[in-house]
Amino acid sequence: MSQIVWIARHANRLDFVNPDWFLTAERRYDPPLSDDGMVQAQQLAKRLKKENIGHIFASPFLRTVQTANAVAEILNLPIKLETGLSEWLNPVWMTEEPEKLSTPALAKLFPRIDTSYTSRIAAKYPETHEKVRERSGQTARCLATEFFPQDILLVAHGASVLGGAMGLVGEIAKTEVKASLCSLVKVVREDPEWLLELKGDTSHLTHIEEVIRFA
Repeated sequence: MSQIVWIARHANRLDFVNPDWFLTAERRYDPPLSDDGMVQAQQLAKRLKKENIGHIFASPFLRTVQTANAVAEILNLPIKLETGLSEWLNPVWMTEEPEKLSTPALAKLFPRIDTSYTSRIAAKYPETHEKVRERSGQTARCLATEFFPQDILLVAHGASVLGGAMGLVGEIAKTEVKASLCSLVKVVREDPEWLLELKGDTSHLTHIEEVIRFA
């Protein structure tokens, strides 16, 4: 029996478009999607409309929840918030642990959030490069195993998309996967192996970033 794990990076974020947003933001490490990011999220949703996805998991950051919500609306599915898919909690990027909206606050904004779901893997600030890959890889394996044989979608960040893919297919993902904004990775389970079928596909997008940014 096979299973597909889709891994998507969030769409474009407001501080990438308007860097000055960061200077006055209430939660400066938790930007929302930009206007063009909202368009990208809709394009991702249309791309996944005909796929047989049974569960959607999203990092609890606002940009990933917004991206996941676009897909959830099209597929008529709930969203499970999974801390293990979080942004790389890099102390070089973040001077303190990032402040995010609480699950109840997010659920008010996005009623599709399943408040009964308990996150499986923790993410703790500060975090090394090795730690984010380990934690996101563990998350991908845990969710794939727990929800096997259903197809699942993980909505994450640049580093956690790469780490999640590495957790399933191994080191090959380090050189093969290009986790640009709103890109799509497809990993297929054909027991006992995982096969990398899409390596950061952006064919569903009308605008593709030229330089991949992981911050």
